[in-house]
Amino acid sequence: MPPIAQYVFNGIVTGGILALPAVAFSLLWRLLRFPNFAVSTYLTVGAYVALVLNHGVRASIELAWLGALVVTGAVALVVDRIAFRPMRDRRPFSLAIASIGVAFVLENVVRFVWGNDFRSFDVPVTRGMSVAGLRVGREQLLILGVAVVLMALAQAFLLRTRLGIAMRATADNPLLAAVKGVPTERVIALATLGGGGLAGGAGVFLGLDASIDPLMGGGLIISVFAAAILGGIGSAPGALAGALIVGIMEEVGMLVVPPTYKTAIGFTIILAVLLVRPTGLAGARS
Repeated sequence: MPPIAQYVFNGIVTGGILALPAVAFSLLWRLLRFPNFAVSTYLTVGAYVALVLNHGVRASIELAWLGALVVTGAVALVVDRIAFRPMRDRRPFSLAIASIGVAFVLENVVRFVWGNDFRSFDVPVTRGMSVAGLRVGREQLLILGVAVVLMALAQAFLLRTRLGIAMRATADNPLLAAVKGVPTERVIALATLGGGGLAGGAGVFLGLDASIDPLMGGGLIISVFAAAILGGIGSAPGALAGALIVGIMEEVGMLVVPPTYKTAIGFTIILAVLLVRPTGLAGARS
């Protein structure tokens, strides 16, 4: 059996994958006032877009990843315009149910076009390195490095740019922001585009770390939800911290429970946070 440090490292990599959709899920929830469960399926869409580019036009995995960001962001924006925008004034519960329906539709479109087979990217096979007794793969280092850079850029965008400030103002009080001249619909559109792109990029990471199948994103929804709740809704650093904690707990948890019960760890984290600290680690307003 690998040492516990190996499980912790694998958990950090898993946390790096979870962080991107967790940030998207958290920010969209605070901005639109409902949990958009379709975010998890955007991972699947991103992975298959990259798969088409990687296998179909022989694009490198780096170019395929960029393509997945752009196309998945566009898909998320189209979904918002068609499914969620006409329901802006509905109750959050109705929108949450609608997002589950959207996730179901997208998942089955992917299944109809590509089938249920497990697939993988066409990337060079490299031997993992041994670092301080740990087995470290090239893809794992790539995932961690890009995830950290994207999280830093997202935080800088929210804190340092006019659009980021407008986004936070809209999240705090959309009516007041609109009165003050903030183009709230444009802010929502850009947040949806960026959130979808982040989730699509995470789908490529997940495909590199494991495999690609139509259920890959849906299988992560509890973990993404748990990371967003644990970090505090609306906080990008909180979502990153929550994703790392959830990832490590899920991987280390397999020392005591079979992998089939991995999802139960996410459920347990959600229940514990709601009971002990409902506002999450960052203490943002839910």
